Amino acid sequence: MKHKFMIMAVTLAFGVGVGLVEASGKELKGSRPNIILVMTDDQGMGDLSCMGNQLVKTPHIDRFYEGATRFTEFMVSPTCAPTRAAMMSGRAPFKCGVTHTIMQRERMALDAFTMPQVLQSAGYTTGLFGKWHLGDEEEYLPQNRGFDEVLMHGAGGIGQTAHGDFPVNSENVYFDNVLLHNDTIVKTKGFCTDLFFDAGMAWIKKQHEANKPYFAYLSVNAPHGPFVAPDEYKNRLLELGCDEDSAARLGMVENIDDNFGRLMAKLEEWNALDNTLVIFMTDNGAARKGSTKDHPYFNAGLKKGKNSPNEGGNHVPFFMQWKGVLGAGVDIDGLAAHLDLYKTFSELVGATLPKQMQELDGRSLLPLLENPEADWPDREIFIHCGRWETGRMERYKFRNCAVRTQRWRFVNNRELYDIPNDPGERNNVADQHPEVVAQLRKSYDLWWESVKPLMVNEGLPTVPSNKQPFAIRYKQQLEAEGIPEWSPEAL
Repeated sequence: MKHKFMIMAVTLAFGVGVGLVEASGKELKGSRPNIILVMTDDQGMGDLSCMGNQLVKTPHIDRFYEGATRFTEFMVSPTCAPTRAAMMSGRAPFKCGVTHTIMQRERMALDAFTMPQVLQSAGYTTGLFGKWHLGDEEEYLPQNRGFDEVLMHGAGGIGQTAHGDFPVNSENVYFDNVLLHNDTIVKTKGFCTDLFFDAGMAWIKKQHEANKPYFAYLSVNAPHGPFVAPDEYKNRLLELGCDEDSAARLGMVENIDDNFGRLMAKLEEWNALDNTLVIFMTDNGAARKGSTKDHPYFNAGLKKGKNSPNEGGNHVPFFMQWKGVLGAGVDIDGLAAHLDLYKTFSELVGATLPKQMQELDGRSLLPLLENPEADWPDREIFIHCGRWETGRMERYKFRNCAVRTQRWRFVNNRELYDIPNDPGERNNVADQHPEVVAQLRKSYDLWWESVKPLMVNEGLPTVPSNKQPFAIRYKQQLEAEGIPEWSPEAL
């Protein structure tokens, strides 16, 4: 059953329901498309005009949505690093040691054979542009976890110098930043989102011209706070009555939309769409900034936002296009998650997984992509916000947690919501369904016991800002050779 807010969104955006377009019938396993994954940071389900937001304007993503296959029940983690760990490892983030976004607890365990390593093994070239957030020490860097080309900031966000970003980035947040390009720290020009898209598109063009299969991960840090946007994106929203933070945050969203439009236009210009799977998604729920007196904050009817165990914390947009292969305007209602991208991409590229590697928690989405009505057994997805104080893990077992199935969301070990009939989680029906509560509580207990031994980053000491890996690296390179200026190749 489609959520009411999804039906409402289609009506608001396009006036009528979008008709289904039959896919090509092509078998997807081993089809080896190029893969472009665009993931934004802290952008919620309601932060798009195609989802019904009347304040923000996102015409390019709206157009993409109209022609996409859309997963209407797509789950991620409630915060940044856990979602990235799940995508890169194919398993629950706690099983990779990722239980926080700071305090060394964002580092993805080194025994994980990563999804980009799988793609490399299948002959793909891989590139990351933007946010990594799975460890800044040398052995944790994306360059050593499966990426051939890297342009990244440190820590969880540009300017988060206390947690590991380059010290100078606190001086001019989101403009003219210092970044790590492969093995060299460089000085860049311009707004960060523009730069990450420019770099990603230049790299994609090079792979396209060389006829090399590629995976491009455009992982922009916007619209994560602090909320900073170019004036041309803020001014319209300020005039509508937004406060400064709301105007900047929604301006960041509109800037993302323009960049996404540029990307799609270039792919079409290069005749690259026939063999390219393009995905748009976000990493967790919204930071809940973006309103005026006449337009209350819009969250697509979902409860709460980022760092919440409710729907608003981890139910996100997930849209896919592959010209001539995937259906346009197709909604897939089967419960899916970030955990599923690992197996999905592995099967798409025809990779052979190592015999000795981590156990995967996800499923391949290919059956649903080939047939949206394919049998898709119910499942239990476990959600926990983490972020407990050092040494207090067990006390947080039932705090900020949930179990999600196709129908139910069981929150904090006591609240039960019938999601298809109550997507806004307004009516706790735990008392009416004791058998469901008992089953989900039992499943959660087993899951919790299974992840505890794998939380390898617990109890580590706090690292002062001047001892963070990128702070040390910046000082060493500055003294030895300086920080060169860098810009992407022209398109």
